[in-house]
Parts: sequence; C-alpha cells; structure tokens
Amino acid sequence: MFKIHEIREIIKLVDQSSIKEFELEVNGTRVSMKKSGGAAEAAPVVTQVVAPQATAPALAAVPAAEAAPAVSPAPEVAAKPAAAAVATADEANLLKIVSPMVGTFYRSPEPGAAAYVQAGDKVTPSKVVCIVEAMKLFNEIEAEVSGEIVKVLVEDGQLVEYGQPLFLVKPE
Repeated sequence: MFKIHEIREIIKLVDQSSIKEFELEVNGTRVSMKKSGGAAEAAPVVTQVVAPQATAPALAAVPAAEAAPAVSPAPEVAAKPAAAAVATADEANLLKIVSPMVGTFYRSPEPGAAAYVQAGDKVTPSKVVCIVEAMKLFNEIEAEVSGEIVKVLVEDGQLVEYGQPLFLVKPE
C-alpha cells in the first residue's frame, strides 16, 4: 500500500513534468493520473486490489492542490496572558498529526474495539493512529513521526476537514 507522502510526491512529479497520463501498480495498489493542459484534470485515483482473505482498506489520494505534509509543527502563537503563554510555549514544541482528507474520524478499527492510540502512547512513523472514512473508503492514517501522543483533539465519529489537527505529539 502506498503511503500518503509517496502519493503526494508522485502528484508533484507528474504535475511538474510534461507527462499527460501516468499509471503505476505496485503490490496490488494502483495509482492512475491524467492531466490536460498544464494542470491535473481530476484527482488521482488510487485503488487497492484486495485478495478475498485480505481486509486492508483502500487508500484515497489527495488532489495536487491539497498536497501538504500530514504532519506539521504546531504554529507559533502571539503574546497572550502569562498562564496562556506558558501553555502555548509547551504546545510550540509539539507536532500535529493532521487529517490528509475530509471524512469521518474513527479512533478504532471497528465499533467496540480498543482505540489505535491513547494519550501517553508512543508512536512511530508507520504506526496507525486512526481511520478517516471518505466516500465509503476507510483510510488508515499513520503517525509519520516518532514520539508520544499528548492529546487526542477529535471525538470518535466526528467529521474532520482537510488539514484539521487530530493529535498532538511530543517528538522524541
């Protein structure tokens, strides 16, 4: 299965080249993209061929216009009252895991199951931290950083926007 950052890199490369049509299949996962003129005509299509016994969800692609890192440093905040400034200074050292797409946020793989991560859990770049459902596709979101989950910012079943922070992570 392709990682989100790999798909974004493919989108950038195709968009910057003179290639009009691009298709790639690796281990049963297919990426297909077409563009007309100088810009991408439609969002790239990523599908995963799943064997009958496999249950891995398909991965949805992010359009080139939305290609941004899924993990971004927490923004600096302007001067605030003293108590808020201390909390903000702590948050300035944290990284955010953001939603790479619009969809419904789920903390666990199925209703009633344990959450992928809780506050205090250690994560690695390949650790799945949640699922975002978009158009009936369940997309596993990976941490893409190493560290400790400090706070879960979204409730289970809540709709999330592209780029919305999902977790705060204290990097290692």
